[in-house]
Amino acid sequence: MTTETIGTATMLEDGTLVLDVRAMGPGMVGDARLTDPPAHANYAEVKKHLGALKPGQTVPVKPFA
Repeated sequence: MTTETIGTATMLEDGTLVLDVRAMGPGMVGDARLTDPPAHANYAEVKKHLGALKPGQTVPVKPFA
């Protein structure tokens, strides 16, 4: 992972987004896996942030604003 990304995102065959991300701060590191199915309230916003992503693909995740 570079400083320009916070992790990776994969789209499953059913459209579910799986984000493996890392947050770092002074003296702290945290890893998380976020799973957003298409019915999730934030799905459209997250998908837009990720850009073009098709089932089976994995892309880097840029930091969220």
